[in-house]
Amino acid sequence: LSTLVKTITATLAEQFNAFLIIEVWTASAEPASNAKLVGLRPGFKIITSHVRPPTSTIEALAKALRRVKIQREVATVEIIDRKKRSPTAMPMLVSSADARKLNCYVLGLEIAPIFQNTKSNDIYPMVLRTLHRGLARAFRRAFFDFSQTQTTYRPPNYLALGRRALVKSVWNVDKQLAEISNAFEFLLQVTPVNPELAWRQFKRQRFEQPPIFYYRPLPVDPALLKRKLFRVSIERVEDPTLAYLFREKRHELDRQLTMLSDRGSRRFLYGSLQLFGGVSDALERLAIDILRHISPRSHESSGRHYLNAAAFAERATQEIEYYRQFYPHLAANVQVRDDIAGLMVSRGNLLISQQSRIPASRVEALIQHEVGTHLLTYFNGRAQPFQQLYTGLAGYEELQEGIAVLAEYLVGGLSRPRLRLLAGRVIAAKQLIEGATFVDTFRELYRTYGFAQRTAFTVTMRIYRGGGLTKDAIYLRGLVEVLQYIKGGGQLDPLFVGKIAADHIPIIKELQWRQVLRPTPLYPRYMNSVEAAARLEELRNGTSILDLIERKQQ
Repeated sequence: LSTLVKTITATLAEQFNAFLIIEVWTASAEPASNAKLVGLRPGFKIITSHVRPPTSTIEALAKALRRVKIQREVATVEIIDRKKRSPTAMPMLVSSADARKLNCYVLGLEIAPIFQNTKSNDIYPMVLRTLHRGLARAFRRAFFDFSQTQTTYRPPNYLALGRRALVKSVWNVDKQLAEISNAFEFLLQVTPVNPELAWRQFKRQRFEQPPIFYYRPLPVDPALLKRKLFRVSIERVEDPTLAYLFREKRHELDRQLTMLSDRGSRRFLYGSLQLFGGVSDALERLAIDILRHISPRSHESSGRHYLNAAAFAERATQEIEYYRQFYPHLAANVQVRDDIAGLMVSRGNLLISQQSRIPASRVEALIQHEVGTHLLTYFNGRAQPFQQLYTGLAGYEELQEGIAVLAEYLVGGLSRPRLRLLAGRVIAAKQLIEGATFVDTFRELYRTYGFAQRTAFTVTMRIYRGGGLTKDAIYLRGLVEVLQYIKGGGQLDPLFVGKIAADHIPIIKELQWRQVLRPTPLYPRYMNSVEAAARLEELRNGTSILDLIERKQQ
């Protein structure tokens, strides 16, 4: 091994002017009494020599290691000056004399064995996994500093130092998870097929009895699909970034399948809270403020001009054709159906309710919401080597809906009634969580907040479908999240790579630096608009949702 290391060192040091070796080992286990005091706090010792130490690189490594946390315990880092930079009972891979001849720098890193039970030697896999991710990030930062200060190689970013060639296990796991995702359409399976009939029934009973909803037969056996899900060998994926994404997705699919089993029961709501979260006090206050600021009598500026389902479908098809000229693989279809309410994107297709009547002033906004966001990110994800980017990374919905509502604003179509509707969904979700019945929530929207009867019914139906789905609260929450992101200087480009959550933005940037992802083929049409650019600049200056309302009322 020593001969191999020296040969590699000599070759690369000659090419890049210097070479760095970090030898890593685990410290001896502490006695039981001391181990209790240490707990799960990560501990690192950087071993260096006072002769030619790469000071800047050592500082970069130490700084990055101090960011490693295990169960909120911050790492301790100690820098030790010692001639021998290897485990106690082993020789150095490259001697100090050979290192000087080869212009090679040698560091040692001793890691406290917090990932292992000191008595039984059993491994704590979750701790080891977290430690693995933290170490990978710290090493990249150290290597980046070393390359910039000691070598002729100049990577553009520390993230560019991650591996670019991916092994077969990565593609196998990605494919298997995508197959399971594509085996069922979660939102379609929990959406009633009889919205029009249910409305007539509810109205006929004078809004006193909850309507009966019917659902599509499940196309899969959730238990059998779960068995297949947990056979996916994610543990074989060595890349910590990708393994993290795959594990997240497995957790989400597991919860979705449980919810399908629980459809129609109270347990469905508990799964929804796990997937989509609840309603925070801050979000509820914002929703109430919106409803107080916007009169129930506010209306769309279209007057009596509406588009029916067929006319809107034609307009959506035209928008799809616009994008298809830039990306011929965009194979989206527009379907008018009688078994859904409103608009929905499903597996790259736009579904439109046969009963839809779209105000003319809202057409462009909804086109950019459905086509310019949902369809666009689906096919951008399709263009990537990872199928998770079109099936959706775990928890992508909140950011996705936030971007979609942002698109409505950027094209000038985020109307006051639309904002009231988003706020009403939050109120309805809060009612659901607190135990209100379907009728109670309908009355709250209709009597307290002044929504029209049909609108109040539709909002309530969407919230109570399946047994209680809090997903509709994410529209307003997602908009708040996107506005904060923009105000903080965030760029929109990474958001359109595919269907991702806000937490995934740094990961997407990392994969782009590593050249694992391909260039994004499509960006929304409004990105070229002068008006949209001006509105976006206002948001960067800190415009809030309530500010948007005030401007609408001026």
